[in-house]
Amino acid sequence: MVRIDKKATRLYVLDTNVLIHDPAALYQFEEHDVVIPMTVLEELDKHKNGIREIARTARQISRTLSELTARVSFDEIQRGIPLPGTGQTGRLRFLCYNDVQPIDHLEDSPDNRLLAETCRLRDERPDASVILVTKDINLRVKAAALNVPVEDYLNDRVFSDSDAMIEGAKVYARAGKDGAGLWESLNVDVTVERIDHHTFYDLRGTIPADWHLGMLVSDSENGADFEAIVRELSPQSARLQLLTNYRHHAGVWGVHAHDSRQNFTLNLLMDPEIDLVTIAGTAGTGKTYMTLAAAFQQTLDSKLFERIVFTRAPIPMGEDIGFLPGTEEEKMSPWMGAFHDNMDNLLRDEHDGTTSWSEGATRQLIGSRVQIRSPTFMRGRTLSDTFLIIDEAQNFTPKQLKGLISRAGRNSKIVLLGNVGQIDTPYLTANTCGMAAVVERFRDWPHAGHVTLRSVERSRLALAAEELL
Repeated sequence: MVRIDKKATRLYVLDTNVLIHDPAALYQFEEHDVVIPMTVLEELDKHKNGIREIARTARQISRTLSELTARVSFDEIQRGIPLPGTGQTGRLRFLCYNDVQPIDHLEDSPDNRLLAETCRLRDERPDASVILVTKDINLRVKAAALNVPVEDYLNDRVFSDSDAMIEGAKVYARAGKDGAGLWESLNVDVTVERIDHHTFYDLRGTIPADWHLGMLVSDSENGADFEAIVRELSPQSARLQLLTNYRHHAGVWGVHAHDSRQNFTLNLLMDPEIDLVTIAGTAGTGKTYMTLAAAFQQTLDSKLFERIVFTRAPIPMGEDIGFLPGTEEEKMSPWMGAFHDNMDNLLRDEHDGTTSWSEGATRQLIGSRVQIRSPTFMRGRTLSDTFLIIDEAQNFTPKQLKGLISRAGRNSKIVLLGNVGQIDTPYLTANTCGMAAVVERFRDWPHAGHVTLRSVERSRLALAAEELL
């Protein structure tokens, strides 16, 4: 990659995909100037029509630019428009070249014109570092080949490359029975309190800095004697609640936990105090299986919810299959293979290996409580008394997940399932996807919980595929 000259003045030239990815990108470069070429304005104009998410975002950006230019004169636009929130030093500038041509006889495309505009600005401003910012990998390669300083847009990244999504669990393998060794190693004083059917541990002392609300504290990955969730937290104190053991007798819709993380997952799914659950893990770790079991337990048995809504991002792994006829549910049906597969397993008769999923009575019972919906038609809805499952959450942007989570009405629970290692949406990465944003920003909210599952339950072949491919 081209080395960026660390001059005092920097001019960041934004590509269209940066603004589409984050409409607030204009305000994310602190004291430095932001430059929008005419090519980008033309692309935004082409994208503004329609009802797709990209069209709505393009219109939002256009409104923002209109507000910034509405109250300033032409001379002020030429000098640069001050950007709010940048200390009044960062300015918005526009590039308006009439005679710009693509470099070295490259074809006349928006990307090549953008490169030419950036190069010309670089030549005109030797006093500044001119940097192209784009999420287009191929454009970054082109820029590097032409010796144009270029960067990915990283300002909205939830984690840096050296970090990983929080696991939501802290396992102390040498804690000892009932956590006795854990308290000694942490150098804390512990008091135990029993309220109704729940056991609480109040800790006083120096609490580990990596603890957060809603996380699992356990003494073992498998067969733990002590498993608790962090309910209250401060630098000098913490309150832990002992978890229900779903390993043997007490199951959820016939599903039992095999390790601490699965037991913690079932506790989060069954906890009425937890409104938002995020479950990450590789393929075959049981994310959808346990979630559906908890959903049916609380909808059909305990009647805590009236309905289950299942949705996912309709993003293909390979080539798109094109137009699908039918109703909303019929259009979503090809994307719901995981739902149907897990329902088959949940309803399978343990004695003869057959499934009752195809039987009329069972289908009618399930169909009366389960709704399969497209995220496209969620805008404006209020989902009350609903257990909402959002599958493949890693393929949503932060803005899209905000739109879905904000649909929650009274007495609703939302569960996000995903694997950041299997992202199919262009321009999204493990660090910039919506699921990573939700996990990070809800980590200190007392009514949210996150867990990363490790153990692959699907098959030894699935486990080998995750490790070897």
